[in-house]
Parts: sequence; C-alpha cells; structure tokens
Amino acid sequence: MAKKKQKKQVKPTVQKEETNTLSDQLSSDLLAKLKETKQQLVAVEQEKEEERQAQLVFERKQKEKNKSFEELLDEYGFGGSKF
Repeated sequence: MAKKKQKKQVKPTVQKEETNTLSDQLSSDLLAKLKETKQQLVAVEQEKEEERQAQLVFERKQKEKNKSFEELLDEYGFGGSKF
C-alpha cells in the first residue's frame, strides 16, 4: 500500500489592520471644531430644557390661578368647621 502524503494546511495570513480611530484620522483643528460644536449643541439643548421647565411651571401657575370656585372646593375640600 502506498503511503499518503500529508498535505500541509496553509493558513491564510491575516494582515493586521491598524486600528485607527476617527480622531487619529482627523486633523487636530477639525477635531477641535467638532468638539466645540458638540459643546454648543449640548448647551443649546440644556437651555431648551430649562425653558421648557419654566414654561411648564408658568402654565401650572396659570391653571391654578384660573380655577373656578367649584374646582378649588373639589381639590382642597370644604372645611366648614374652620370658619
């Protein structure tokens, strides 16, 4: 019987790709502009949220101010013995 030759398994060589991040690929001035823009957007969003909260407080006060006598009685009850 003839002996079988063992075939060598050839492993494909995997080239190591450099793991460059986006910040490595961008120039420093462009990266600085992006960071500044991000800070501005965060500030604008925070300002909008504060305005929204202030508007909600204002609307709540207006709603309370415009309640009818009946609504006030329903909400707070009638304590006739207090008078």
